[in-house]
Amino acid sequence: MFPHRLTDSRAFDIAKAMLDGFNRHYRLFSETSRAAKQRFELADWHGQQRAQRERIEFYDKRVDEAVDRLRREFDIDSLEGDTWQQAKLHYIGLLVDHHQPELAETFFNSVTTRILHHSYFRNDFIFVRPAVSTEYIENDEPAALPTYRAYYPSADGMRETLLRIVDNFQLQCEFEDLGRDIDDVLAALQGHTGPVRLRANFQIQVLSSLFFRNKGAYLIGKIVNGFAATPFALPILHGDSGKLVIDAVLLDEDDLLMLFSFARAYFMVDMEIPSAYVQFLRSMMPRKPRSELYAALGLQKQGKNSFYRDFLYHLRHSSDKFDISPGIKGMVMLVFDLPSFPYVFKVIKDYYPPQKDTSREQIKGKYLLVKTHDRVGRMADTLEYTSVAFPRARISEALVAELMTFCPSQIEEDGDMLVIRHVYIERRMVPLNIYLQDASPQQLEHAVVEYGNAIKDLVAANIFPGDMLWKNFGVTRHGKVVFYDYDEIEYVTDCNFRRLPQPRNEEEEMSGEIWYSVGPKDVFPETFEPFLLGNPAVRAVFMAHHADLLDAAFWQGHKDRIKAGHVHDVFPYEPEKRFAHQRAIRAAAPSPQGQPASA
Repeated sequence: MFPHRLTDSRAFDIAKAMLDGFNRHYRLFSETSRAAKQRFELADWHGQQRAQRERIEFYDKRVDEAVDRLRREFDIDSLEGDTWQQAKLHYIGLLVDHHQPELAETFFNSVTTRILHHSYFRNDFIFVRPAVSTEYIENDEPAALPTYRAYYPSADGMRETLLRIVDNFQLQCEFEDLGRDIDDVLAALQGHTGPVRLRANFQIQVLSSLFFRNKGAYLIGKIVNGFAATPFALPILHGDSGKLVIDAVLLDEDDLLMLFSFARAYFMVDMEIPSAYVQFLRSMMPRKPRSELYAALGLQKQGKNSFYRDFLYHLRHSSDKFDISPGIKGMVMLVFDLPSFPYVFKVIKDYYPPQKDTSREQIKGKYLLVKTHDRVGRMADTLEYTSVAFPRARISEALVAELMTFCPSQIEEDGDMLVIRHVYIERRMVPLNIYLQDASPQQLEHAVVEYGNAIKDLVAANIFPGDMLWKNFGVTRHGKVVFYDYDEIEYVTDCNFRRLPQPRNEEEEMSGEIWYSVGPKDVFPETFEPFLLGNPAVRAVFMAHHADLLDAAFWQGHKDRIKAGHVHDVFPYEPEKRFAHQRAIRAAAPSPQGQPASA
């Protein structure tokens, strides 16, 4: 229970020190996000990648600083529980007029759980439940931008309004042909919704900041017409001419779900009130959990906190048991799930078979690499937790036996709870090997083509998957193939891609052993074939679309381009949606006289 009186004079100072630490974190976070606009204008892609990686590290650094300050100034290891409870009450008071109260609560949790034993992880001491509302927060400073701007075009003024919307972002680059691009947007909009009949309430709402990621800037908004609302996103890129182009228009919830996928890198967005951005985005994507939207905005720690609250809430309203996940068991990870909850839980095993030359720290390093890297829509994001308590009665006996056998160092029994000291949580997907077993010919072809495309996207992003077996890839509900087993990944630029040497004599040709030298980073793509293409139907599709993956020249060519400084393009939408693609098709189409349209 909370104390009835605030009697410890240190409690307020502790609360103020923690809020100072959070405010410093969000100021630095915002400065980096705000600078993404200039990096985009300068086409500084390497700087953008570097900033995205470094921003992820900001949070833990600020938490470390806050913990150090509390230890230095308050001798916190000797404080009584009442003091911590009072510090939380003071902290709540400090958040009344704060613009990011939910993020500040999460920061308080992060600092406190670094100091206290997990037996204190309850609402008396940390924010298991949010204490401050995020509804209707506004920035009342005179020069502040609202969360979104509303525009009210007439039927004849849609084109001019869209031109004004783009111009209001004041990008310091010239467009190649903005009028042409807006005409393409209007044509796509009419094709999507049909002729627009204006209702009394007709407006276009646009978030006030652009969303920056990789080499793109995304303008996000929705068209409201009476009771109907059409979400949209306009990807803005540097075209082949070096000038800006609107590359496409995304016009429904599924398109936006792909744009904000858990398998993509985090956006950089200049936002004073993150909860208002999440609320706006939720109105466009109601199926998207708040946790994933916070993560997509670069606030991955808030995403973790929101996810864990959803998880606890689900546990209270379900009764099924955690059990070992179906599929082939991993050699370094023990994977389990709760059937009613669409995520999997992964625990690093204590020991591995001889062919896995790795360690716990190396595996954690691989997962951190993925967290800070461009995931290009092909690597699942992971949520990393420590000291997670699971109700012992909700865990199957088979799973308990597996945990005690393979992960004893990670398990602690605490009354009726079983605590796992370190766990990763990922979105559940259908393992590709299982998907292929029951796939129709059309589904098989799509999945195998997607598998090859996934590998090629990873390679372009400087990631060599290492273990490319089908079981290490999953199929999302949108039919995308995503990689999720990271313990053997390497940078492409760190690998040495080789062709298999030709035997020099009959003895070498007949040898059952490898007779040529193999370095620790040597990769022989020709050797992938026996492990991947045993199924004739799979082989036929793979060889028709992705035979180049078996050729060392393909991999070496990408390695050379990356080392030369090339940064690949990432399109979180299908090529058919690109305006340049559509214009090329129209130009190649025969005219009524039988000549190409461009003739």
